[in-house]
This record gives sequence, C-alpha cells and structure tokens, in this order.
Amino acid sequence: MRLFPGILGCIRFADELTLSAGRDGGSRAVRLLHAATLDRSDQLTGIAAIHALAKIFDDSADDVLVSLLESDAPYLREHAAWAFGGRLPRPDAIGALITMILGGGFAGMLAQRTVEQWGSSAPVQLALALESALMGISDPAVRARLVETAGLVPGQIPNRLLCRAAANSDEAGDVRVVAIAALGDRPSNAHSLQLVTELADGSDALADVARLALYDLTALPAQPDPWRSGLTVAQLFLHANIDRNLSQVGSGDTGGIATLLVRLGDALVAEPERVIDRVLTLSRGNSARALGDLPALQSPLPGHEFATVPFFTDPVAASDAWPRRVATQRGIRRVLRAAGQVDLIHLRMADVGTLAATTVAHQLDIPVVFTVAPDPHAAIAGLDDSGALTRENFGAADTREHFWFRVRLVQRLAADAAHLVLFPRPDLNTAMSTLVGLDIAARPERHSVVGEGIDLAAITAARLSAAALDLSIATPPVALSELDSLLSALPENRRHLPLAITVGRLHQVKGIATLVAAWAGDADLRARCNLLVVGGALQHPSADERQQLDAIDDVVPRAQSVASGLLLAGHRSNSTVALWLAAVRFGRPGLAAPNGVYVCASVKEEFGLALLEAMGCGLVVVAPAGGGPATYVEHGVTGYLVNTTNRAALAEAVSSALDLTASSHGAQAADRAIQTVASTFTIQAMASTLSTVYQDVAAAHIVANDDLRVELARS
Repeated sequence: MRLFPGILGCIRFADELTLSAGRDGGSRAVRLLHAATLDRSDQLTGIAAIHALAKIFDDSADDVLVSLLESDAPYLREHAAWAFGGRLPRPDAIGALITMILGGGFAGMLAQRTVEQWGSSAPVQLALALESALMGISDPAVRARLVETAGLVPGQIPNRLLCRAAANSDEAGDVRVVAIAALGDRPSNAHSLQLVTELADGSDALADVARLALYDLTALPAQPDPWRSGLTVAQLFLHANIDRNLSQVGSGDTGGIATLLVRLGDALVAEPERVIDRVLTLSRGNSARALGDLPALQSPLPGHEFATVPFFTDPVAASDAWPRRVATQRGIRRVLRAAGQVDLIHLRMADVGTLAATTVAHQLDIPVVFTVAPDPHAAIAGLDDSGALTRENFGAADTREHFWFRVRLVQRLAADAAHLVLFPRPDLNTAMSTLVGLDIAARPERHSVVGEGIDLAAITAARLSAAALDLSIATPPVALSELDSLLSALPENRRHLPLAITVGRLHQVKGIATLVAAWAGDADLRARCNLLVVGGALQHPSADERQQLDAIDDVVPRAQSVASGLLLAGHRSNSTVALWLAAVRFGRPGLAAPNGVYVCASVKEEFGLALLEAMGCGLVVVAPAGGGPATYVEHGVTGYLVNTTNRAALAEAVSSALDLTASSHGAQAADRAIQTVASTFTIQAMASTLSTVYQDVAAAHIVANDDLRVELARS
C-alpha cells in the first residue's frame, strides 16, 4: 500500500489491504494497522488502515477505532466513524459518535449513518445517549441534528422524544420540523397520529411539514395501473430548483444538468414507440411544493411530472449537502411510493441524492441505471500529477472534498447498478480503466455510451430569429431587448466589437474567473472583443458564486467592468440563452458586431450542453481539451481545444476562434458545427438510445424476480 503508485490507484488497492486484514487478522495485524493510522507522513495508507481494521473482528481492533474517534486529526475521526458502521455496536464509541453529530457537516453525517446502522442492535443505549445529550444543548441547529438522529433509532424512547419536540411550541422551528418529519417515517401509534393530525391543521410552514408526515403515515401503497403498457422512469438532481420553464438555469448549482433532465424527460414520453409512459424528475423545494406535487404523481396519466424533495433550510452547495441525507432519503421514498410502480431510476452524480436514492431503490426493489463519470477521479489525478495532492496532505484534502467517500460511492454503484451509461470521450476504455478502475471490455453488455443532446428545434428557431431580425423594421423579442439593454451600456468605442460569450454557473470548476483573467490580461484580445458572462445570482450570490465574483472583481473591478467591455448578465432562462447565442453570431446592429465566439473555460467538462447549443447556433467554440468536448469539437475546424487552466493558451485560443469565424472559412465552420449537432447530438437521439437501455433493464429485472420466486418456491 505504501509503495503503490498514484493516489487513485492506491485508493482502489486499499481493497487488497482490507481483504488481507479480514483474512489474516490477529493482534499483530492490529498493531501494524494502528501504527499506519498514526503515520501522518502517509495519510493515504492511514485511511486505508482504518477500513482494514474494520474487518478484523476482535476487541483490540475496536479499541483502536474508538481511540481514533477522538483523534486530533479530523480525517482519522471521519473514517473511523464510517468504518464503525460495518461493526457491531460498541458502547464506548457512542459518546464520540454523538459528539461528531453535534458538530454536523460531513463528519456528522457519517456518524449519524453509523448510529442508524446500530439502531436495530442497541436501540435503548443509543436512545438514552441521544436523550441525555439533548438535555445539555440549546443551539437549535445542534438540537435538530440530535432529534433527527433519534428519529432513526427504533423504540418507544425516541418516539416520546420526537413527540415532545414536535408538540413543544417553545422549541425552535428547525427542531420541530425534523421531529414531525421523523414521526411520519416511523410506525404510528394513536398518540403520534393524533399529534401530527393536529399540527397539520394550520397554515404555516410547520403545518406543511405535518401534512407531508400525515401523508406518509396514512397513504395506502399505490397500485400498479393494469392498463399501463409503458415504463415509469425516475431521474433526479437535488442541487437545483428545476421547473418546466427552466427559469433558474445558471443560478447556484442549477446548471446544464437541469436543462438536460427537463428536455430529456419531455423527449422520452414523446417517443413514437411509447416505451416510456411516465418520467418523474425530482429536484429540491419546500414542503408546500412537495405537497402540491403529490396529486399529479398519483395520477395514472402518462407524461413528464416534476416532483419535489423538500428541504427545511436554505439551499446549499452540492459539496455541503451531505448532512441532508435523511431528509433526502425520506423525500425520494415518498415520491416513488406515491407514483406507484416505478420501473427504474437513473442516477448521475456521486452526491447525497445518489447516496439516498440507492438506499431507497434497494428498499423498494427498483433497478438503478447509473451514469459513470470520472468525478472526483479526474480531479484527484490532476492534483496528484501537479504535486498539489500528496500522501502527506491527502487527509486534509479529503476532509474538504470527501474524495475517498465519493470514489467508493462511484465504485459501489458501478458494481451494483443494473446498467452503466458512459459519456463519449477519447480513448474511453483506457480512460475509464485508468481513472475509475472500470473494465468495460469485461462485460460490454452492462455498458452503453450515450452522448447528451439538445433541443435542436429551439436552437434552430433562435438562430433563424436572430439572423432574420432587422432592428429598423421589427420589434425584437423580449430576450433580445434585454441583451440590447446590456450592450447599450458599453462605451461607444466598444460597440463595434464582436462578443465572446460564456454560459454557466459561477463555480470554480467552470473556470469563468480564469476566462475573465485571460481576456483582461491580453491587451490584444481585450481590444478585439467584449466578454459576456451569463450565469450566477448576482444580487444574492451563494458562497461559491461570491468566491467567483470576488475573483473576477480582483481582475476587473465591478465599477469598471462595463467600461472595460466585461458584461455580467447573471443567470437567464434557457430560451433567452438560445437567442443570445444566436445574436452573438449574427451581431446586434449598432451594439455588437457579428462573428462572435463561445468560450467554455471549465476545468473539466464531462460533455458540455452549452457547447452543443453554441455549436447548434453556428458559433465557433473554445473548449477544454480533455473529456467529452474532444469527441465533437474539431480542432481548427469548428473550434479550438485548449488547456483551459493556462490563461495564455486560453486567450490565444479565443483569438484563434475570432480569426476563424471572421475568415472566409467562417461560414463553412458554422455549417459544420450545426451539422455535427443535428446529426448526432439531439435530445431525441439521446432519448431513443436511453429508451432501449431502460426497456432492457426493466425486462431483465422482471426475469430476475421471476427466477428468484421460482427458486424460493423450489426451496
């Protein structure tokens, strides 16, 4: 383990250490592994040693793990709490686990998960410890975490605790909310049912939570519709507020995945063969919205329905959402139960939504289709190659980024899912083997390579509208009027320039601050074009958005940005973005010259929907050299592939793109880009491929269940 090359490979090789420890065990193995955990110069091996200790079932291994729960190193505490989840309850570990729950965050989620796994074996000890801890706590957020954890432990003691918290009007709202939600998720008795019923008879947000809990307690299982011939497919992305009109795209974490799920759901139910009858798209929201979604979910009518997983606090970034595991799990389970027969669920991210959904899918016997992407694998490999991530500092990085947990989550899903979907990328087999450890050739029937797609009709309409509009004889659409208003703020001497446009979330991975720095730092490029940034909630930015806005301000202060040619437009609807992309190509008379370009400066881009939309408008693009874009951007023909982390190279690529689109080859490049998208990357083509995958998965699941029933009958 200490000698194994590469951090990614070492994480995978840790399985060998775990197997060896489980096979050989003994006090000597415990001593060796304990010593490894204390070696701060090789934190990677230390983490592997913790998980190996978890497979040695004797008291000495327990003693070491208990001591690690109280280590001064956060990464050791986290992994010890995780490792304990696979062991029998240890009374002297309960206090340390509760202390971690008090602290919250990712570590608190891991500790809470272990307490939940221990609940059936030591319910009384856990309940008494939680009740005791609660007595000395006044902070509402901390009390809420303890009450939520109590809701995961069976028995009468937690029941009484939950009822007291739910009924106490002096208790903080956050605490009452989690208590009520927990009561809805437990076997009911006369007292808890009456309490929830009374709380539901109100008009505030607490009553909405109680009405959801009452639904959970009283709703009968939905019966499959005997007349239904097509499948019901669920898909989710919980770090976005997804609506049918895509009004929030580009704000917070609501990026291209939100657009994809809406367009894909519509396309799946519109397939001529009607393989898919219903698509359920799950995203975040509040309890009132979740309640409002339930009637449509229970309807047998075909179509694309939107469902809400309710959260009780303000939205947080995906990296900070792990503590919402319990609420996520309950919300997903409610939606799938309300919908009746759900034939499969398609998961795409190594995040809390996927973690929760896999648990629910297992409980409800729903097969999973999983889109495998090398995330966080590519980030780990890049940091390893650059020397920024080492064995000596891995623990601190892992505490921030949860690398080990996310890699293991992808590994588990890749092994357990009924089918895997892969993004096209250069040398796919080698990349997936090197980064993810996935041998596609070993079982090709389990894998499908599926490119993402865009709504070509909407892009074509936007292109034709922008190309045909003459400001002297026509009133522009509202979206173009908004663009004109932005452009009119530019100084007169910059209104003859074309635009370089980028569209995306204001997040470090999207590289927008890097693009601004590359543009501002190259005087020739700055003199050739204005830069239009579309994305982000500018008035009320999230923490990630604020970090990026501050980085941009460091390069081009906000007060000077428009005069310099930098326009920050904030997030816009998908239909508005389509018109703006087309306008960048054809220009806006008196405000922006034609022959603008599109720039994607992402550190990594698994595929790139906004890139495809830009190409569908005929724009020459600049894109990351790695990942999906390299499979459809022809370097020097329809765009330029570049190392987007290199500012000088990025600026040079934007200049080359401007040269190409303004040259005699510009029209040919536009036609080639449009044809590339139209021939391969439409949402209809994606839906057609996935329909076949879904049909095969559902059919195989039915056969497997029939075989199991026959086998059980024989035995």
